Amino acid sequence: MSRDPDAAEHEDAAEHPGDLGEILRARERDVLARLRSNAESARPPSLDEEIGRLTRMDALQQQQMALHARRRLELQLAQIRGALARVDEGTFGACALCGAAITSGRLELVPETPFCVPCQERLE
Repeated sequence: MSRDPDAAEHEDAAEHPGDLGEILRARERDVLARLRSNAESARPPSLDEEIGRLTRMDALQQQQMALHARRRLELQLAQIRGALARVDEGTFGACALCGAAITSGRLELVPETPFCVPCQERLE
């Protein structure tokens, strides 16, 4: 009797959510550390500082890039925490839209994903 490879991949992910939970917790710690280190560069340049106009413009541009990176990190942190909640609830590994199994390969690459590949493609 042959088994469905997608079902086997989902079983692997479903059988080891703790392993992926540890990976998610490590990613959470990493993102939090990166957010802390990003805090200084996301601050606006001081108006009291006597610097040239071009230097101030460059500092403002650097600040905007740091703010954009910070927003991406905050989104990633929210996704990681959502995945950890799904691990705790026992729904980790199932697509949030269609309920189908998310393949273990996808979960290993992007453990915080709530969507299977077909649903992710439809969303994009």
